[in-house]
Amino acid sequence: MKQSEDNHFIPMTSVSAGSGKEVKPDIYYYTNQIVNVVMVGRPGGDWVLIDAGMPGSGPTILKVAEERFGKDNPPKCIALTHGHFDHVGGLTYLLEHWGVPVYAHINEFPYLNGSHAYPEPDPSVEGGLLAKIASIYPHEATNVASALHELPHHDRMPCFPEWSWISTPGHSPGHVAFYREDDGVLISGDAVITVRQDSLYKVLLQKEEVNGPPRYLTTDWDAARQSAITLAGLNPSLMISGHGQFMEGKELRTGLQKLAAEFDKIARPAYGKYTG
Repeated sequence: MKQSEDNHFIPMTSVSAGSGKEVKPDIYYYTNQIVNVVMVGRPGGDWVLIDAGMPGSGPTILKVAEERFGKDNPPKCIALTHGHFDHVGGLTYLLEHWGVPVYAHINEFPYLNGSHAYPEPDPSVEGGLLAKIASIYPHEATNVASALHELPHHDRMPCFPEWSWISTPGHSPGHVAFYREDDGVLISGDAVITVRQDSLYKVLLQKEEVNGPPRYLTTDWDAARQSAITLAGLNPSLMISGHGQFMEGKELRTGLQKLAAEFDKIARPAYGKYTG
């Protein structure tokens, strides 16, 4: 196993960095700098990790997990929404300690088995400062082939069968979200987020707004729009996204419906390498 060749610390932070929130008795998310890592399961019991944080985050995520679930209680598996640098930054470190399976969509495999780099981030895209410095973001492939498993062809997750996975491409070719129908909880990854991710000011203060995926790494905007429509159609009660604060209730549903109806106005950049 090997992290990407360009895996390096990115100097970003937010007011939520280093803090966690329990939004349900069995759902907890921890904000690692600017990205959310989700832990599904009750303290001390079986659990699943969704995504693996920023570069160098492995020791921190391990410590947070041990505080919640116990020192000798690894997750049943790690499930990835996708393989961008800020979602797999601590992955190999965690696998070296836990040795558990990693589940991802087959279309993400080239970026997770070391065979292909992601398309380069686009600093020319319309957006704020975090878009303009996108050339510093890692995009080379991570290699966790020995632990990698394809998501099942049916939609139920093998390690947490009460959850379904939903194909939500656009931000990356094999991006997925996770949804629990019983109570309407959605883990959206970067398909839909709750902060304007290219704006340094909004990221720093975690200003809440339902928005489309981070502009500087999204390569298929038509697919991204359809993914936003798909997630809005779920009418979730609560959502934890890859970036930003969790949202719930009417504010969330209204925001998702507005995004779905006005995606090109709200989310799609007017110019950039991947805008088509």
